[in-house]
Amino acid sequence: MLRTACRILFCILCLAACGRVQPRADLVFIQSAEPETLDPAIVSDQVSMRLSSALFEGLCRFDEHGKPEAGMAKWWEASPDQKHYVFHLRESVKWSDGRPVVAQDFVDAWLRMLEPETGADYTSLLHVIRGGKEFTEGKTSDANRVGVRAIDTRSLEVWLENPTPFFLDLCALVPFSPVPRRTIEQHGTAWIKPAHLVNNGAYLLDSWRIDDCIRLRKNPSYWDAANVKMKTVEVRPVADANTALNFFYTGQCDLMMDKGMTPPTLAGKLKEQPWFHTGPFLGTWFIRLNTTKPPFTDPRVRQAFALAVDKQRIVQNITQLGEAAAHGITPPGVGADYQPPAGLDFDPMKARELLAAAGFPSGKGFPLVEYLHLPLPVERNIAVELQAMWQKHLGVTVNLRKQEQKIWLSSMRSLDYDLCRSSWVGDYNDPSTFLDMFTTDNGNNNTGWRSAAYDERIAAAAREADPVRRNKLFGEAEQMLVRDEAAVLPVYHYVGVQFYHSDRLTGVRANLIDDHPFRCMAWK
Repeated sequence: MLRTACRILFCILCLAACGRVQPRADLVFIQSAEPETLDPAIVSDQVSMRLSSALFEGLCRFDEHGKPEAGMAKWWEASPDQKHYVFHLRESVKWSDGRPVVAQDFVDAWLRMLEPETGADYTSLLHVIRGGKEFTEGKTSDANRVGVRAIDTRSLEVWLENPTPFFLDLCALVPFSPVPRRTIEQHGTAWIKPAHLVNNGAYLLDSWRIDDCIRLRKNPSYWDAANVKMKTVEVRPVADANTALNFFYTGQCDLMMDKGMTPPTLAGKLKEQPWFHTGPFLGTWFIRLNTTKPPFTDPRVRQAFALAVDKQRIVQNITQLGEAAAHGITPPGVGADYQPPAGLDFDPMKARELLAAAGFPSGKGFPLVEYLHLPLPVERNIAVELQAMWQKHLGVTVNLRKQEQKIWLSSMRSLDYDLCRSSWVGDYNDPSTFLDMFTTDNGNNNTGWRSAAYDERIAAAAREADPVRRNKLFGEAEQMLVRDEAAVLPVYHYVGVQFYHSDRLTGVRANLIDDHPFRCMAWK
């Protein structure tokens, strides 16, 4: 009773804080954490991307089905070899300060993201552009050698290194959005604060109270403002799943979409509710292993830890939403006819043999290591289960360490961990969105793993036009990643989760990239 009363009091206090100045927003959305940043060049987690993509828009944008469509660009031309594009901007596109969005804004934004000092995790996505990788690596400082230029104020020309079948999907991702160069130069890192922010998306940043709520309001200068029905959107970070569910039950929240916001003990009951929706999408929950830190520098140790995990037990007893156990890092159905290779499935005997061969028979002499996780109920339950499995099957002790999302992201990037829970949602429907991430210099690698052979296969797949040979190269690379080297430990593939009343709210649809733009939503 005391815990319930505390939760209710917490809800009342949050509502009071959010509602003191302004009335209830048209749409109230809860997500599991505070966004790390809103800067399109720096965002890398789904929580931050949801907000940033409401504020900024690229040449294309995603519709409610997760498909790219015309955004800032009204139309475009592509060469027969799919390596040369000319995009034509709409005449009506503007920044929120009234200035027109021009082609040079895209050139400036993409070059800014390619510069190493920006610190963008997604920089490698722009390496599909001719000369982009060389510019990032400092092999050339001449921006004119990067394959993007403004022909005039409304025409943008782009040259690609290789045919890229998912290039329009990339153009819809928020890291490919333009940013206001003058504002950034004037305010530095503070440019994303509400008092300074200049943006071009469907919404404006009205207010941002850290760990309280973020308020968005419809951008009247947006080119498609007539079709944006939610005039105000309030986003609240709530890490506790039970508290978030109380918000939804009491009508103080209209929408929740984070996978971790489903209390494990209520999964069975929730699946029976008409407002609880699930659907497959391209997402994988996995464990990163710090390959720079002994004893995980030894592939046999990493393989042993992978073989000691009973993935089926985790999806049946903990997540309970119909997730499939993962054999590879790529989910089923990604790309055209791609079949991921067999990974390391549950085999405790083989796990013990490998650990003994690495010098730790029955876990003797194995150092104390830590598993880093997020403070959500399902994450905590998985952590406890993994801890028990590694103790039972390997004889090793793994301490558990939880961190809030921002700190967890920082720890992962700085390799301040031994084992770390991770997840990845595909940005587009192609194996490369999962496999490119683990190349040596990719900003999202965060394992310390380096393999020239892996890098070569990923690079060869990018150059390969034949889909059969391309998939073969991807398969060879993925086998190195999850089996031969075991730099990551795939556990299960996500199903998307959305809490909303479909008889009232429209524009929310399960899709493969789990993207749900606020501008598509409306009340019936």
